[in-house]
Amino acid sequence: MKIEILGTGCSKCKKTKEVIEKILRENGIEAEVVKVDDFEKILNYGVMVTPAVVIDGEVKLAGKIPDEKEILKWITK
Repeated sequence: MKIEILGTGCSKCKKTKEVIEKILRENGIEAEVVKVDDFEKILNYGVMVTPAVVIDGEVKLAGKIPDEKEILKWITK
């Protein structure tokens, strides 16, 4: 599983990455977590607001920090 955090490095983007990594650790799930801060790549996903979360190429959320229940639902499907 590849999880991409789209954002320019704002505090919300950093927090999103932290929360996702915490959930992965707590549940023993391995995934590649990548921070994407290239505007062109972000726009290629059609994302206009950050932070955004992309899992295996699918945009799951944009514009807010996801809550832990949302993340768990995405990564356990």
